[in-house]
Amino acid sequence: MPRVNPDVLKWARETAGLDLDEAAIKLGIKDLRAISGADRLAVLESGDDEPSRTLLLKMTQQYRRPLLTFYLPAPPRQAERGEDFRTLPEEYGRRDAALVDVLLRDVRARQEMVRSLLEVEDEASTLPFVGSFDMTGGAKQLAGEIAATLGFNLAQFRRGGRNDAFAYLRDLVERQGVFVLLIGNLGSHHSVLDVELFRGFALADPVSPFVIINDQDSEAAWSFTLLHELAHIWIGRTGISGSNPSTPIEVFCNDVAGQILMPDGEALREDALRGAGTDQVMARIRQLADAWQVSHSAVAYKLFRGRIIDRETWIEVSGIFRGQWLQNRAAARERNKENENGPNYYVVRRHRLGNRLVGLSARMLAEGALSPSAAGRILGVKPTNVYALTGASSGGASGRAA
Repeated sequence: MPRVNPDVLKWARETAGLDLDEAAIKLGIKDLRAISGADRLAVLESGDDEPSRTLLLKMTQQYRRPLLTFYLPAPPRQAERGEDFRTLPEEYGRRDAALVDVLLRDVRARQEMVRSLLEVEDEASTLPFVGSFDMTGGAKQLAGEIAATLGFNLAQFRRGGRNDAFAYLRDLVERQGVFVLLIGNLGSHHSVLDVELFRGFALADPVSPFVIINDQDSEAAWSFTLLHELAHIWIGRTGISGSNPSTPIEVFCNDVAGQILMPDGEALREDALRGAGTDQVMARIRQLADAWQVSHSAVAYKLFRGRIIDRETWIEVSGIFRGQWLQNRAAARERNKENENGPNYYVVRRHRLGNRLVGLSARMLAEGALSPSAAGRILGVKPTNVYALTGASSGGASGRAA
């Protein structure tokens, strides 16, 4: 009978972002008379004792690792996350990095399952736009290529509210073969991923590219983030993006998104804001954000990049808008706590997963190409929930895909 590798136990805990005290609490390891729960866990990690089967199963849940991982001869290398395009504030530490790694590992696993499914079912085809663009061509040219490929109509995008605008854009993107998911935590409010920690993630796979948008961000910002990550796919650069565009690639991808949603000609008409006071700039940004169906921060950034406002003004107004949004979000959450009749679980889930991923899973379930357990892993839900979530009939499933 193979033994659990104590080095892997320690590695799994640390990469889950937990110290000994936190892990002991989550695993239910209680203090005894002469030894604390944390010390008892440390004994297991030193190899002086072996975890019980029950405790090991708890570790698979809390550390988010398959059971077989704990029997590996050595801790595996860090999962491939692509490039890291973020510039993080100093206050974000080891636990935050671990949470992001868990998210990216989960997304990678789901994406690989989707690709394998498409290949097995002979539905895999190489998407010509993935990695097709060289940045030397310029942001404006790429913006034009993306808009043309999507069939994007700016007037239609701006016709409804921001939710309608994002739904319209997302549908165009998914029709081209890109899976667009909204993920802002690891399954509970205890694992929320702040926007400063990660705003978006692009997986530039030529068969099944994924875009992840942090839904903890303002809904008004989702369209801009989606186009930013789409630019990453066009230039073939898999990676994670933050909220501070301080690298050349991030500036480039922001300029692409800004050119599509707020063409240069419109921004240059705002000459009256040159040298204007903060209150005037903020009032005009509010008007433009409403008219353009984008966030205040996106408008402020566009005006800064167009040299309508200077860096100091951009930083100042962005900080004020950010603070106001955080206050409004906190107030909205308090109101939602008092509302017993929240949104339907399956409606929310489908919205976060996107029509393309839900639709593919439903069709494969109905055809028997996908088992409920495999569908649950792809969709991030329990196998018992997949039929209600997808609307697929359970009668035709033969479970060919494990």
